[in-house]
Amino acid sequence: MKDPRDIIIRPIITEKGTESIAKGEYAFEVATFANKPQIKKAVEELFKVHTINVNTITVKGKKRGIGRFKGKRKNWKKAIVTLREGDSIPLFEGV
Repeated sequence: MKDPRDIIIRPIITEKGTESIAKGEYAFEVATFANKPQIKKAVEELFKVHTINVNTITVKGKKRGIGRFKGKRKNWKKAIVTLREGDSIPLFEGV
């Protein structure tokens, strides 16, 4: 298995995401190759919590252009992790 820090790239802190923290749901940007069991194991190892459910979404990159030059942002993967009741991730506590 890959190192957990290679799978979990960064936390996603948005207004909608902070509201879902009360329900025990946390959002992360994850590597595009990662599957649900790998994400679950990485979150449990990094933050010492117990996960109940993992939902993943592949976010398509937007088309961008400056003048005559066209391009596209990269696709990325988002994971929404539901934790066991009573568990929390201290990284999100001050948000």
